[in-house]
Order: sequence, then structure tokens, then C-alpha cells
Amino acid sequence: MDLSREEIIEYYYKSYIKVDGLWFVKTEEIDGFDKALKIDRCVWKILPKIQARLIKSFLKDQTGFSLIKNALEIKLELDRFTFEIKGETKDNMIKVLIKNCPWHNIMVKSGRKDRSRIIGKNICMAEYSTFLSEFLNDLEVRMNNGICLGNNSCSIEINLGYD
Repeated sequence: MDLSREEIIEYYYKSYIKVDGLWFVKTEEIDGFDKALKIDRCVWKILPKIQARLIKSFLKDQTGFSLIKNALEIKLELDRFTFEIKGETKDNMIKVLIKNCPWHNIMVKSGRKDRSRIIGKNICMAEYSTFLSEFLNDLEVRMNNGICLGNNSCSIEINLGYD
């Protein structure tokens, strides 16, 4: 049986999503929620570095503002977010508006909406600041709002810190 490229991608995507949730739930069962969250935070301070380095290799001819903006776009698309990215080089600011979060959707679907709030507050900032630091050391990342916090969207502001 030959699988299409799309079927192979779907298989790996769903496996990636499932393994993330499974290890968290099993760790939580064995050692409690706080321990699972602590380990999850450690993982999401490493995995974004790997993702960023791979994406950077795809965009090897780009630098500065366009590199960061395009890298974010690739990451968010691959992670299947619904989002909008705005920004201008003159402001040295990129704003990301996430309108639909697949991670939150999974938590809601699995009856763990209350946990989504705690996980989102702890993991998202670690993930995005780690990812972005692979492109530029001197930047500031702020997360405002959050779907997991009951808002309609998540808002991430990235100040690139250079002129």
C-alpha cells in the first residue's frame, strides 16, 4: 500500500500531538500534575530550539525581520494554528494574533479545559521565547490575552530590539 505525502504528514502530525498528550497524562498519573507540568516546561524549552534551527535552515537566505516573521509563519502553519502576523521593519515589532489554538482545542475535547489555562500560561511563553531566541538574542516577547484564559484570541508581541 502506498501512502500519499499528505497521509504520511497526517500520520506524523497526529503521532506528535498524541505522544505529547500521552506522556503528560501518564506522568501526571504517576507523579502528579505539578511534576508533569515541570517536565513539560523543560521539554518546551528544548523542542522549540530544534524546530527553530530546522526552520532557519529552510530560510538560509533570509535575515533580520523577514527571517523572524517567516519562521514564525512556518512554525504556526505547521502546528496548525489559525493566525495573523503583522509587523513592520520600521517599528521593529511583530504582532501575532492567534485565533484558533489546536493545543487548547485538544484540551477542551479531552475534558481538561481547566488544565489548559495552567498549561498555556506556563508553556506558551517558554515555547515562543525559546523559539525566537534562536533567531535573535536581543528581543522581548510578551504574551497578552490567551484563548486558554477565556479570551477570543492569543496575542504575542515581539520587540526585535534593534534599529
